[in-house]
Amino acid sequence: LISYSVGTIKSYVNNAIENEISHLQIHHPDFPKDKEIKYYLPHAEAMEAELQATDHVQAATVRSLTNAMLSTAKGARGIQIKGIQPQTEAQVTHLDQKLVEGEYFGSSGRNPILISRTLADKLGVKLRSKVVLTFQDLNGDITAAAFRIVGLFETNSNAVDEGTAFTLQSDLNQLLGAEQIAHEAAILLHDPDFLEQVDTTLRQRYPDLLVQTYKELSPEIELFNSQIQLTATIFTVIVMLALIFGIINTMLMAVLERLKELGMLMAIGMNKFRVFFMIVLETILLGLLATPLGLLAGYLTVVRLSEIGIDLSAWSGGMREFGISEIIYPSLESQIYGQLALAVFITAVVASLYPAYKAIRLKPVEALHKI
Repeated sequence: LISYSVGTIKSYVNNAIENEISHLQIHHPDFPKDKEIKYYLPHAEAMEAELQATDHVQAATVRSLTNAMLSTAKGARGIQIKGIQPQTEAQVTHLDQKLVEGEYFGSSGRNPILISRTLADKLGVKLRSKVVLTFQDLNGDITAAAFRIVGLFETNSNAVDEGTAFTLQSDLNQLLGAEQIAHEAAILLHDPDFLEQVDTTLRQRYPDLLVQTYKELSPEIELFNSQIQLTATIFTVIVMLALIFGIINTMLMAVLERLKELGMLMAIGMNKFRVFFMIVLETILLGLLATPLGLLAGYLTVVRLSEIGIDLSAWSGGMREFGISEIIYPSLESQIYGQLALAVFITAVVASLYPAYKAIRLKPVEALHKI
């Protein structure tokens, strides 16, 4: 259960990082407020090269962004247009691997565009169809251009699928009225453990720009993480309570079946503390024997499921609303096993107290006369 919760969290975070926000992003300080295209990054090409050469950075890309109206013969929808460089974008978001139909800006003609299959179905278009994008240029004038759909993609997030389209950065910049601009730099790290270190480095390098980590860009990630962990904790407590009652039941049966033996031990001089300790020790030994076996079975199960995954495609529609993959790969860090072992040990000790108390309440004379 805990491994499934951890797997769900990782799926949500990884999808958000890969599809939307990367590990870090850089913007003009005023751009996130109103998304106005006049707030672009200075010297974007040089910045991209610097970012790619930064320690612990796996890939980096710069994008041009604008909000637009995408129109077809059957309808229209407001979306965000991302003008990308195909090669570096693929390194950061693996967009080329998300295509389900068409090509990834390969031998495309004039003004190619990628939209999601979900959006294509809703707007009644298909591969090679033409769509019209309408938006403001840098001078504030309304501009419109026809684009041809060269590929359909599909991610694990409905928000991305229904609200984003991709064009070549050169095509979008030409329509915006400036060839060498970008509004966003996205950075993917080799290891998220270096997030704070790279964040500090970039803030010092670009003091006049806004550098944000994925935690700042998407605070709901931490909220989702805490909710999943709380749910897992509640279920763990429920399981431990069930374990307590199971142990109490087992040890009470053990005490009741040995009333004469316990009475005899007390009659020949065994004090109540020793009887109490004997029952507690017996419970602890039972827990020490069962815990490794249970953890081993759990470990093998988690390892196997982490390889094949848990297929939840029957509920894929609902999971996509939350940006979660339809296949969950359970995961559990090594220290969790130690924490669970400690929890089981404490549970066994607590559960042994009542049977041990019942044992020392026995009167030797009455116990010896039990059948």
